[in-house]
Amino acid sequence: MTRTVYWTAEQLDELRQHYPTTRTADLANDLQIPLARVYSKAMALGLRKNDTFLATSASGRIHRGGLLGVQTQFHSEQTPWNAGLKGWNAGGRSAETRFKPGSKPHTTMPAGSYRINKDGHLQRKIGEASGANHKRWRNVAELLWIEANGPLPAGHIVIFRPGMRTAVLEEITHDRIECISRADNARRNHPSNKIARACAPGAA
Repeated sequence: MTRTVYWTAEQLDELRQHYPTTRTADLANDLQIPLARVYSKAMALGLRKNDTFLATSASGRIHRGGLLGVQTQFHSEQTPWNAGLKGWNAGGRSAETRFKPGSKPHTTMPAGSYRINKDGHLQRKIGEASGANHKRWRNVAELLWIEANGPLPAGHIVIFRPGMRTAVLEEITHDRIECISRADNARRNHPSNKIARACAPGAA
């Protein structure tokens, strides 16, 4: 909690007289008032450092030809340590932690593994092909249909029959799935058709 500071008339006079030409930290020490409070009061009173003070090294500013910060400044005759190097080859130890050609993340799952994707479908990993995710993972329902019927016709997908969707491997059977065109699937999932099915007699 910040304590309240009550300024005396003498302190205010000293602040007005010396603020323009004195380091604020030194003035705060002389007045025995927290530095932040001195800055705040000076701002409230419209006090500013004068040009003479700002031209000195005491102001903390870097001036052309001055010595402040000269020890850490770059000089035109210096050569950067990474001259001639680019990007990841610019030195350091980054090479020790880079992925090597052919290496895989520790989270990589082997072919034959199962997972449930963000849409809730059970999928099986079918290979290690690079590129899009579908080259490595396929829905189990789709793989089951292809196994029995061959490649999917163009523009078609494998879906669960209404009310039969599941992500349990043993429950994904031929009687639960069907292959339909994407156009038919879009019609089935149109909001008006969903409402009609929900209102149909016997709908749960």
